[in-house]
Amino acid sequence: MGESTTSLSSVFSLRTSAFNDFLYAPVGEEANGMVLTMLSALARFGVDPWLEAARLSELPREAAAKRLVSIISGMPREQWAESEVEDIAARLADFLPVKHAPAQALSERIKAPKSVMTLFFVVLLANALLFTFLRTHEPSSPSGKDEVAEVSPPAPLANSH
Repeated sequence: MGESTTSLSSVFSLRTSAFNDFLYAPVGEEANGMVLTMLSALARFGVDPWLEAARLSELPREAAAKRLVSIISGMPREQWAESEVEDIAARLADFLPVKHAPAQALSERIKAPKSVMTLFFVVLLANALLFTFLRTHEPSSPSGKDEVAEVSPPAPLANSH
């Protein structure tokens, strides 16, 4: 009994997601006075509302609005005037979570790391050249031989027996 209650409650529980603002946004008022949400409109259109919301959020805003125009236009004609459909679609598209970065912003994000990496490699190369130069031009001792510091052995400890 506990298992069937759990499965029933999960079936009838409301899903929460990043798409809720979009899915529960009103498309408009139906002829019977009820507010039609995007969730209901997508379900009536025959698509999974959450999957369609995910697909739409991957598109640029204009393309998502265009797709919404085709969905809303597929609804019975007496609901909205054809001139209203584009405005409704644009308003609904604004409720989608932003996942598609504009091309200019994306190109700026790509350029920044390249310039940082270029600077890093230039500094690394300059250090390597400087190190090589210093190693090959070390001052030599006046006698021409490398001086080695002479270390005297430690003095033996006196035995105090």
